[in-house]
Amino acid sequence: MPAPSSTAHVPTPRAGRYAKQLVSHMTRKITGAWDEDMGAGHLDFGDNRVSLTAEPGQLVLELSARAGDVERIEHVVGIHLARFGSRDGMVVAWRRADGTDGTTQTAPERSESAAPTE
Repeated sequence: MPAPSSTAHVPTPRAGRYAKQLVSHMTRKITGAWDEDMGAGHLDFGDNRVSLTAEPGQLVLELSARAGDVERIEHVVGIHLARFGSRDGMVVAWRRADGTDGTTQTAPERSESAAPTE
């Protein structure tokens, strides 16, 4: 398994709920698990892994991935989580192990044209 390469600390009072939802959704296509009692789980993307830990007031995501896969996996995991937390205005901001900023995901906003008309 590659060394840790990126981490996101996502503020939310419902860390366990969002982690469980993310793992449940993502495991339709990849392997992963969520342990409700431990408040921890993981998502496996081949040899790459995202570890999830529900802490008071935040969900911690730790990505261990090959250099060429980091940005893609940050985006895939982050955009799904941001969409699930869109009502809470969730933002997923990754920080790389070398101290540089990673990618950031937010839920797409509904445009005026997408709003229902009467």
